[in-house]
Amino acid sequence: MNDTADLYAVDLSSSQWRKSSYTASNGNCVEVTDIPGSQGIAIRDSKNVDIPAARASRQAWDMFIDAVDHEILS
Repeated sequence: MNDTADLYAVDLSSSQWRKSSYTASNGNCVEVTDIPGSQGIAIRDSKNVDIPAARASRQAWDMFIDAVDHEILS
């Protein structure tokens, strides 16, 4: 397997999801959880938790967050 396939092989049914600190009052938000046994993170829409979560490496997620922070602060 490759690293991406490994991230999708992990069962997230018992994961502890956390909501974004920027959650809107209408409930539209993103939830994230660490992928057990990996250096990955899973991301899902809190309104549609039955849709499979997107998964990314921790490095890719950190780069995304840095880019968003940079854009917000610009």
